[in-house]
Amino acid sequence: MHTAAGAQARLPIRSDMDLVWVRQHVRQAAAQLGFGLVDQTKLVTAASELARNTLVYGGGGTMETEALTEGGARGLRLTFSDEGPGIADLEQALSDGFTSGGGLGMGLGGARRLVHDFAIESSPGAGTTVRVTSWAGRTPRPREES
Repeated sequence: MHTAAGAQARLPIRSDMDLVWVRQHVRQAAAQLGFGLVDQTKLVTAASELARNTLVYGGGGTMETEALTEGGARGLRLTFSDEGPGIADLEQALSDGFTSGGGLGMGLGGARRLVHDFAIESSPGAGTTVRVTSWAGRTPRPREES
C-alpha cells in the first residue's frame, strides 16, 4: 500500500464550521480518487459522525486525510484524533444503537459499517484516535454478528 503524493491534509476540528469543512474536504478528496456518489456519501457520513464525536466528546482535535493506492485500487484513509477524556467502554460505544446523544444517531458502530477498515484506540484520560479507510468501487465487507 502506498500513499499518493500530495494527497495528505490535516484539518482542525474545533467548531461546527470545521465540521462543514471536514465534510467538504472528504467529499472532494473521495471524488478526486474516483469514488462514486454512493461511496462518497457513505464516507462523508462516517466522517461527519466521527468529526462530531471528536468535537463534542473529545473537546476538539484533528482529522488527517491520506490518499492510498494498493495495486490498481485507490482509497482514502481518515484519522480522527483528540486528547479528550477517552472512551471507558469501547465495546459498548461500538454496539448498535448506543448513543450518548447529539450526533446523527448512528454512533461509532454505524460509522464502522460504512467503511472498509475501522480501528479505534482509546483509554480513559488519554484521548481517542479513530482510523477509517475506504476504497473506491469496493463494497464494505459485512460485519460478523457476535
